[in-house]
Amino acid sequence: MFEQTFKNIDDSLWKDAGCSSELDYIEQTSWILFLKYLDDLEKTRALEAELKFETYNHIIAPEFRWEAWAAPKNGNGKIDINKALTGDDLIKFVNQDLFPYLQNFKRSADGADTIEYKIGEIFSELKNRVQSGYNLRAVIDLVDELRFQSQAEKHEMSHLYEGKIKNMGNAGRNGGEYYTPRPLIKTIVEVVQPQIGETVYDGAVGSAGFLVEAFEYLKSSRQLTVADMNTLQTKTFYGKEKKSLAYIIGIMNLILHGIEAPNILHTNTLSENIADIQEKDRYDVVLANPPFGGKERAEVQENFPIRTGETAFLFLQHFIKILKAGGRAGVVIKNTFLSNTDNAAISLRKMLLESCNLHTVLDLPGGTFTGAGVKTVVLFFEKGAPTKKVWFYQLNLDRNLGKTNPLNEADLAEFLSLQKTKADSDNSWSINIADINPETLDLSAKNPNRNDEVVLRDPLEILDEIQLLDEETNEILSSIKGLL
Repeated sequence: MFEQTFKNIDDSLWKDAGCSSELDYIEQTSWILFLKYLDDLEKTRALEAELKFETYNHIIAPEFRWEAWAAPKNGNGKIDINKALTGDDLIKFVNQDLFPYLQNFKRSADGADTIEYKIGEIFSELKNRVQSGYNLRAVIDLVDELRFQSQAEKHEMSHLYEGKIKNMGNAGRNGGEYYTPRPLIKTIVEVVQPQIGETVYDGAVGSAGFLVEAFEYLKSSRQLTVADMNTLQTKTFYGKEKKSLAYIIGIMNLILHGIEAPNILHTNTLSENIADIQEKDRYDVVLANPPFGGKERAEVQENFPIRTGETAFLFLQHFIKILKAGGRAGVVIKNTFLSNTDNAAISLRKMLLESCNLHTVLDLPGGTFTGAGVKTVVLFFEKGAPTKKVWFYQLNLDRNLGKTNPLNEADLAEFLSLQKTKADSDNSWSINIADINPETLDLSAKNPNRNDEVVLRDPLEILDEIQLLDEETNEILSSIKGLL
């Protein structure tokens, strides 16, 4: 039922002039879903308080609650069409009354770790794009059919929401910012193995896929006590996100998976000077797929000891700095990081190898990230001791990856098995840091066990061949002119 409801919601938004893409659909669905979720949460808390003969203080004022404006009911439990706002009246109420009211929570909340603050943050970062009050009424009526009260309902809702994030990633409009393949995330989490009581951080949180999968991993790691669940809810998962839409989607994704007030800040991680990071700011585990290919401004680069315009290189410096001693990380980065010869890349490899044990590199095939043609690797490292040996695994598949043929968990099974012992195989090998060039610190993932790699020709050889071809062409043209 939920799946069909989601399809019908998209159909209603598709008809509206204010929504033109998959990103618009999920943005508008998110704020309406959030308010319905909030209403169900308040009803559950009110019932729990009543059973304990306690008074529950509602977060939302009566006139702004879901049943007051979105879904007022008649005696039969159906939406009262005489009281439910629609058309221009609905748009006016949402834009001029509801959103300003909800935005004000950011100023009145007790702190950034409260659900009140998240309400204010979310509604300060987006706006209602639905232009037709009739289309908005259709979406609200559909969302009202959804329930967030049982664990089974929340699980199905979170699964469907993940599907929408995946579709948005596949749409090709900066999709990699929002969606990292879940089989890859699960594999990274399994290698890093976060533990209950540790803090887990993603400074480029996007749709919060890494934090969600870490949460699922920890929930199934052992029989949880009430104290364990409280730790997971409030003291485990942390993140930062620069872009408004990604921030909102990440918050909603975590909420749907069961974290009521996620510790996610809407901020540009790279605007923080890493020299200011203190011990209290550090985390046990870093899991991230930072954006790559971006170019940061000069004033942002000044926050880092190794100045570069490459966004991912700045994030990697941040992650190294923000890890606790003994902390562990799994970070996705472009594979050119391993071999680039510019000063920034060499200096960053030096920083990583000297301050951390880079114990594993997973070399991924092209097409792993739908819509992004770059090849990537995953760096697994532990802070506190220099690297002496690196184990490489090259994921070689017998098919091309793409939208209709994505990466799956079976593809990564051999990597997970071999990584435990760092065993050599046709796809894996180790290198000693003492054996690499100390000037370039080149860590290229060149598999010594396979000979099917394309050997690039020397540029001088190519230039010589071009010159010979040019000379042959000139001779032919000269002979043709002689015949005319």
